[in-house]
Amino acid sequence: MKNKKAILNVLFLLIVFGLTLYYVFYGEDMAALAGYIGQSNVVYWLVGVVSVVLFIMGESVIIYYMMHSIGQPVVLTHCFLYSFVGFFFSAITPSATGGQPAQLYFMKKDKLSVSVSTLILMIVTITYKSVLVVIGVAVMILRPAMLMKYLQPVLGWCYLGVALNVFCVAFMMLLVFHPTLAENIVLTIVKWVGKVVHFKKEKQMIAKITASMEKYRSVADYLRRNKKVIINVFLITFVQRCIWFFITYLIYLSFSLYGVDPVTITTLQGMISVSVDMLPLPGGMGISENLFLQIFKPICGENLVLPVMVVSRGISYYAQLIISAVMTIVAYITIGKMGKKES
Repeated sequence: MKNKKAILNVLFLLIVFGLTLYYVFYGEDMAALAGYIGQSNVVYWLVGVVSVVLFIMGESVIIYYMMHSIGQPVVLTHCFLYSFVGFFFSAITPSATGGQPAQLYFMKKDKLSVSVSTLILMIVTITYKSVLVVIGVAVMILRPAMLMKYLQPVLGWCYLGVALNVFCVAFMMLLVFHPTLAENIVLTIVKWVGKVVHFKKEKQMIAKITASMEKYRSVADYLRRNKKVIINVFLITFVQRCIWFFITYLIYLSFSLYGVDPVTITTLQGMISVSVDMLPLPGGMGISENLFLQIFKPICGENLVLPVMVVSRGISYYAQLIISAVMTIVAYITIGKMGKKES
């Protein structure tokens, strides 16, 4: 069953990737595209790749910090590997659903408590999405003229992304601060669906939900007792995400473009992430490229918007994917083998 699911995920990834390539490059002058890219400054690309690594390692710092805050012994270099593994599987699965299960696998190999690891990773997810909510809600409420001018063609996607992220964070916070209420809501929905659809595994699903809620109660206790830790994690996450959004500005500079300030471009890239984060597409493929081309065409110009998008997306997503894939292999060789020897 697991192999079948993995094959389906890879197949879905390849189909979405193929459709994305077709959408982006169909009818384009590839020679002209290569010429524009060849004239750009590669030094900015290298800084962008370093930024990708710093972005991933930012999560490692958060995991290490929280583990130590609750007295859980953990190796920093292994935290780096957990993060690379998480980003790799998040990048290749719809809605980034594969990241945390893969991280839990390696944490378990390291003899870390599954319940504690689940707690830490859930807080990482909450703060990760909370940063997107703060950025999205701030832009939608304040509506700065400079940003709204560029976002106008894609406002529908922005509103959808903000709504989905707000709902997701609100639901997770409900799980955290009102686990009993959340459990009753989820069980009621499952039972109602069970009556309508008549699926056979209703009782097993209810049992799993009940067991899972115990983990969420531990999250609630942790948050109540460690508010300062959560605030620090949020601030680290905010810086981490801004580093990733800033990559677009670096690529913008690499093409000798200087007309728009870094805050505007970084925030616009942030709004693309807000829009696509909850969509069921691996890495937001397809829609991310579409939104980029629409938002940045007035900024980069008709000729350069595609080259800027190709390099920016190539570094922020595809370079991240390749680096994370290599480090995931390292994790299997080191942590995976170590777990086998101990057992």
